[in-house]
Formats: sequence, structure tokens, C-alpha cells
Amino acid sequence: MKNVGFKIIFLFALVFGFSSQAQSKKWTIQECVDYALKNNISIKQTDLDAQTTAISKKDAIGNFLPTINANASHSWNIGLNQNITTGLLQNQTTQFTSAGLNSSIDIYNGLQNQNRLRRANLSILSSQYQLTKMKDDISLNVANAFLQILFNKENLKVQKEQLANDEKQQKRSEELVASGVVPRGDLLDVKATVAADKQRVVAAENTLFLSKLSLAQLLQLDDFKDFDIADADYEVKPSATMLETPEAIIAKAKQERVELKIAKTNLEIAEKDVKIAKGAFQPSLSGFYSFSSRVSYADRVLFDSSGFPYTAGALPFFDQFSNNKGHNFGMQLNIPILNGLSIKNNVERSKIALERSKTVEKQATLDLERNVYTAITDAKGALNAYESATITLDARKEAFNYAKEKYAVGMMNSFDYNQAQLLYANAQSEVIRTKYDYIFKVKVVEFYFGIPIIENK
Repeated sequence: MKNVGFKIIFLFALVFGFSSQAQSKKWTIQECVDYALKNNISIKQTDLDAQTTAISKKDAIGNFLPTINANASHSWNIGLNQNITTGLLQNQTTQFTSAGLNSSIDIYNGLQNQNRLRRANLSILSSQYQLTKMKDDISLNVANAFLQILFNKENLKVQKEQLANDEKQQKRSEELVASGVVPRGDLLDVKATVAADKQRVVAAENTLFLSKLSLAQLLQLDDFKDFDIADADYEVKPSATMLETPEAIIAKAKQERVELKIAKTNLEIAEKDVKIAKGAFQPSLSGFYSFSSRVSYADRVLFDSSGFPYTAGALPFFDQFSNNKGHNFGMQLNIPILNGLSIKNNVERSKIALERSKTVEKQATLDLERNVYTAITDAKGALNAYESATITLDARKEAFNYAKEKYAVGMMNSFDYNQAQLLYANAQSEVIRTKYDYIFKVKVVEFYFGIPIIENK
């Protein structure tokens, strides 16, 4: 019994241990990106669009194949009909069976089928580029959300440290007021500062929770309450990409980024649409073949050797089917002459769409150049902001240490001391903010240079 009890306890401990580990899982940035690429709804929808274009290619291939259709019918004729033996009208029932097979194939139709197949291949390529772009965008958003959580975590630490220091100061001020060393007004200032610190801690906690919620929703997680990321210490390191000239980064972006590839592919699709529309002006030639036969179940009128008529039953089914079979085949030529200007209008519409695609391609090039210049400028500005924030933090730290010394010997009141401490805490938060802002913006520049947001190692 003791062994059984020990096994039960061990089993419970094992199960709850695994459950605790599952709940305490902390996601790395690589895990977040990988999970998002597999489960994000936008990526799934784009992937479905790619599957649709693959089916469209099958449609284009099917246009080269002949059409084959079979038909069959069986009918009953019930009512007043002429008796084939007596010639008199009488109520009777007759039955008929007919069957046929039809086939046709396009021989020439202005190369429309060939252009439709080329267009389908371009559509598949465009959808693949769209899927790649969607994955890149999601990876970028996940990385940004991940870094935002890290910033909010460190900012919360700063606010909690500030609160802990002020609570210590409040306790010390209470002792000094009780001993009559400092006036009661200083204690009230400290209490007000502690209350403000608590508000900032609550605001920082809420901001952290919302940032976690944002990333969890981006990952399409159902249970986001226990979601958390692994703490990581990202250092500000020099980037080799930032040493490149803007022209070099733009040239590399034009080679790597799919935005231009999408625009170029869509332009080629528009060109194929023009060719397809113009193909309708040309004559079309098709071949056709049909087979048919019929079977009747009515009695037959036959004549004996004396010339007298008599009735006989219907011939066997397959005998009639063979005797009544027929073939019809040939070629059909269609020459468009006047179709309500529909062909001409389709060509004009496709030409307008082509011109629109040309402007979209030019705009995509301009947008890419502007985005690259903006990303480079933002990264350089973020670096300057981070360096300035670091210098400011050093100065605020020295000022706070000096204020602490003066306050300790009674040469500074609590209000001025609290102001120095608040400025120091704000400087710490600003360093954290500018640090992650710079890291992300450098990632964006590297992204345009062809370096993945997250590199698999």
C-alpha cells in the first residue's frame, strides 16, 4: 500500500510539474516569429489565395483539352396516338431511348489559351511574392511587439525601484519628523511622491499587460493570460549595414524586397491581359465530333409474302442501337465582325489596366526609395537619441547622488530631493526607450538590406 501511495503521489507531482512548466513557458523572439508564421490568420488567408491561383492554372491547362459530354434520354408517350396497324387513333403508350456523345476542341483562338496559361503562371508567382511579403510584415510586427514588451518590463523595474526608494525615504522621514529633525511638510511631500510612484507602477503594469496581449493576439494565442516572453539583454551594437551608403542599401533593397517584384509581376500580368483581349479580334477555329443513336419500343408493321401487313415486336435493343447510330464531325470557323463593340471595349479596358500597373510599378519604386531613406534617417536619429539619453542619464545620476548627499546633511529639502530623484528615474526610462527604439530601427534598415528580422542559427 505504501508503494501504491508513493506511485500516486509521484504521478500527481509529475503531472502538475509538467502543467506548471507549460504555464510558465517563456517565449523567445525566435519562437514567437516561428509560431506567428504558422498560425497568423493573415498569412493563412494569403496562403489560401496562393492555392486559388494554382487552381486557376489548372483551368488554363484545361482549355487545351477537348470537351467531351455524353447525353441520354428515355421518354414515354402516353395518350391518343395512331395505331400503326389499323391506322385508327387510340390510347396507347410508346417508349423511346436516345443517346449521344459530343466532343469539341479549340484549334486556334488567337493564342488566348496560351496567354491565359502564361498569365496563370505569373499569378502564381505574384501570389508567392505576396505570401513572402506577408510573412516579412508579420515577422517585423512580432519583433517590434517583442521589443516593446522588453522595454515595458525594464520600465516597470525602474518604476518599482523608484517606489521602493521613496518608501524607504518616507520611513526615514517619519523617524526624522518624530524626532523633530525635519518639519512635517517634508513628510507630506514624500507621501505625495510615494502615491505618485504607485500610480506610475500601476500604469507601467497596465502598459506591460497590454503589450503582452498585443503580441499574443498577433500570434493568435487563445490563452493569453499566462503569456510571457523570455527576458533577453539586447545590447546596442554597431551595425555594418549602417556603414553602407543609402544608394547601396537602396540598390540591395531593389534586388531583395518583394514589393518591386510584386509590382513587376502584376505589370506582366496586365500585359498578358491585353494580349488575351486582342486575341478575341482574330478568327477562331474549332473541331467537333458527335455520335448519336436511338431505340424505339413500338411495334413494327411488316408485310408477308402476299403483301398483307402484320405487326411484330420491336427489334432487340442493341440491334436498334447499332442500326440507328450516326456520326457527325467537322470544323467550325468563327470570324468576329461586329459584337456590340465588346471586344474593342475589353481591349481598351485592359490597356487602361496596363497603364495603371505601370504607374503602380513606378510608385512602388519611389515608395521603396523613400522608405529606405526614412528607415536610415530614423535609425541615425534613434542612435543620436540613445547617445544623448545616455549622457543625460550620467548627468542625472551625478545630480541625484549630489542631491542625496545634501539631503542627508539637511542642506536640501525633500521637494528638491524628490525632483532630482524623479528626473533620474525619467532619464533611466528614456535610455531604455531609446535603446529598444534604436535596435528595432536598425533591424528595419537591415531588413531592407536583405538581412532577415530573425536569423535562424
